[in-house]
Amino acid sequence: MSWQSEAASELREDAEEPLLTISEVREQAGVSARTLRYYEEMGLLPGVRRRAGGRRVYGPDELERLRFIQRLKALGLSLAEIKDLNAVYAIGGSTKAMLGRLDQLLAERREEIDSRIRELSALREEIDQYRERIQHRSRDAANGKRNAR
Repeated sequence: MSWQSEAASELREDAEEPLLTISEVREQAGVSARTLRYYEEMGLLPGVRRRAGGRRVYGPDELERLRFIQRLKALGLSLAEIKDLNAVYAIGGSTKAMLGRLDQLLAERREEIDSRIRELSALREEIDQYRERIQHRSRDAANGKRNAR
C-alpha cells in the first residue's frame, strides 16, 4: 500500500494521467468497492494511491490491472493463482516469467475443462439412456392399461 503526502498527491492530480475515485473505478470496471479494497489488501492492486484525506484514487495502470484480473477470473483462474502471477512478476521482474507461468496455469485449466467436458458427456449419455428406459416403461404401462380394459 502506498501513502503519499498532500503535496505529492496534489502533484499527481495535476499530471496528465487522470486519477479516478473508487466510485468511478467501480462503475467502469463493474466491481464493488469492497472488491477493490479486498484486491488491494491481497496485493492484487499494489500501488493504489491516496489523497491527503486518505481516499483511494486509481490511475490507468490500476484500472488496466483490474481488467486483467477480471479476464483471468473469467478464464477460470482463482485469486490465489492471480496473486501467484503477481509474485512471479515481482520476483522475476519480467513479463516473460509471468507469461510463462500464465501459460502453464491456462494449460492446466484447459485440461480441467476437457476432463469436465468428458464427464458431462458421459453424464448426458447416461441421462439419455435413463430417459429412454422411462419412456419405454411409460409406453408399456399405457399399453397395459389399454389392454386391461
